[in-house]
Amino acid sequence: MKIEHIAFWVEDLEKAKDFYLTYFDMMGGDRYHNPAKNFTSYFLSFFKDGGTRIELMHRPDIAITSGQRGLVTGITHLAISVGSKEQVDVLTERLKADGYTIAGEPRTTGDGYYESVVLDPEGNLVEITE
Repeated sequence: MKIEHIAFWVEDLEKAKDFYLTYFDMMGGDRYHNPAKNFTSYFLSFFKDGGTRIELMHRPDIAITSGQRGLVTGITHLAISVGSKEQVDVLTERLKADGYTIAGEPRTTGDGYYESVVLDPEGNLVEITE
């Protein structure tokens, strides 16, 4: 068994898609639209692993999460491995320079991961791990 995909409701579908494609070496599928449900989505795939995907979904009637992301019941964060400590540092600095909020500077955690944490355009926590 494996995780096939993880889905997120987003307010700005295009902005969220562009973030993951730009910074995480992903490719995007075609935009899906179901006019009967006023639903749109994209599936994004990692180039290198070819398996796990992210689905970004939008429907205007979905409520915005109340409470601080990562501190409410549900998915806390998404962790993406970039292959090395150096890549964690490089990507974190790139995201910072591009104006994204770095919620956790690069460090080795108590459980041995070298990681940083950035907020995606929707405020979701993304761990960048080696």
